[in-house]
Amino acid sequence: MGLLLTVVVHAADVSEQAGARRIMEKVTVAKAAGTAFFKRLRLLWVDAGYQADKDFCAWVKTLLGWRVEVIKRPEINAQKKQGFILLPRRWVVERTFAWLDNYRRLSKDYEYLPQSSEAMVYLAMTNLMLHRLKPG
Repeated sequence: MGLLLTVVVHAADVSEQAGARRIMEKVTVAKAAGTAFFKRLRLLWVDAGYQADKDFCAWVKTLLGWRVEVIKRPEINAQKKQGFILLPRRWVVERTFAWLDNYRRLSKDYEYLPQSSEAMVYLAMTNLMLHRLKPG
């Protein structure tokens, strides 16, 4: 199970790269405050949408010292159509989103403030982690 360390909720018109920068800025503040969660983190997986933004990878490397690995789709021959192709590590993200989608407050956008939505994600993840420790 993927453990969410930080969450940033923003409007849908904000690009993935701009949203990721907001998350990294939030992580920088937490790391500077001495939050222990980020001390062991060394690798960041991102999807292919970030490969166009080369300065994002360099920015994360200089800001946090983390290596950024872009998970790309395998090259598919146009002549040979294939079915489902499993992307490495992508399933962790999708599975975590699926688990969070089981919470009614997260299935629709009920919250007015982004901070309320972020709090609901933290509550849902806390509930999921507690049930992993003691099922039932």
